[in-house]
Amino acid sequence: MKILVLNCGSSSIKYQLFNMEGAEWEVMVAGVVEKIGLKGSFLKHQKSGGKVLLEGEILDHQAGIDYILGVLISEKHGCIKNLDEIDAVGHRVVHGGEEFNSSVYITDDVIKKMEECIDLAPLHNPPNLKGIEAITQLLPSVPQCGVFDTAFHQTMPKKAYMYAIPKTLYNQYGIRRYGFHGTSHRYVSKRACDMLGVDYKEQRIISCHLGNGASIAAIQNGESVDTSMGFTPLEGLVMGTRAGDLDLGAVTYIMDKEKIGTRSASVLFNKHSGLLGLTGISSDMREIQDAAADGNEVAQLGLDVYDYRVKKYIGAYAAAMGGIDILIFTGGIGENSGMRRQEICKGLEFLGVEVNQEVNIGVIGDEKVVSTDNSKTTVMVVPTNEELVIALDTKNIVEELANR
Repeated sequence: MKILVLNCGSSSIKYQLFNMEGAEWEVMVAGVVEKIGLKGSFLKHQKSGGKVLLEGEILDHQAGIDYILGVLISEKHGCIKNLDEIDAVGHRVVHGGEEFNSSVYITDDVIKKMEECIDLAPLHNPPNLKGIEAITQLLPSVPQCGVFDTAFHQTMPKKAYMYAIPKTLYNQYGIRRYGFHGTSHRYVSKRACDMLGVDYKEQRIISCHLGNGASIAAIQNGESVDTSMGFTPLEGLVMGTRAGDLDLGAVTYIMDKEKIGTRSASVLFNKHSGLLGLTGISSDMREIQDAAADGNEVAQLGLDVYDYRVKKYIGAYAAAMGGIDILIFTGGIGENSGMRRQEICKGLEFLGVEVNQEVNIGVIGDEKVVSTDNSKTTVMVVPTNEELVIALDTKNIVEELANR
């Protein structure tokens, strides 16, 4: 079964074509279309033979996906002879609200319910829907499935997802903690248990997805029981440009003093805060670490705040679950920065965390246990693979429907 995975952003489309044979799989090609609707739009395409950059006028998502499909079947850059070889398409969908607690086969009714979630993710769900609409037009007979970032966290108990605001606001507008990065947290937590040969449904796991966007999930007995992102991806950890946890009183005070409205405030706390705002250097962790190594005190403060916030959430979730068996690091920073893992784990010995510093510092983007043999808590690096989860879910749904 060949499955095309699409991740449609506001001006980009990431894609991978998987060949799924039983339990085996391979990525045939991968790439991204960027600057959709803007000058200088292009497609970056990669297969085993290397990378290629193809420029073109890509006015909208349908044109972008049409371009991708054309490249997939081209003699020079493609890997399939015709589009009939594509058996299914899996879409990343950011927000499923309370409606979707698992991946789904896309129907007109599902699309209608996804449209009702647009208010919850106005920047993300519309382009996700555009991708679905484009495939419907270009490949009308090919089944499509949606995999939701929020679905994995729908197992959270009410005490974890309810905010202490008038309940009418929850009833009327659905204001509650939803959490994001669910596909990543689900993948790495299951993968970690497979690597260790332990029962997923008997573990207390804390998964740290640390990238430009960052979140932590508490996973107990195979279910998400809490997560740091909230109603939006703004809450929780310090991120590249997002503030994370912030006193609401400070928000209204800043808006009053700066004479700004909600739109400008959203831009301030989502695009100009986090590590970028705190250090004034960059939103890129590598640049901040380099600056700190050169003695920049503001850069070091940014790292200290970042590490401290992650550490606080680990402690909180260990308390919520009554302990921790596995601590996982994933995402661009979690997978590649041994120094951040080391600093975050420092002082967590009371939770049974002992990191093998020699092993840890050498792990860059690999699957590896980085704790000592004596560590009561297993500390691991597990590279995330959200596209694979989307492909596997799509395969399972399509096969299940075919067998009915």
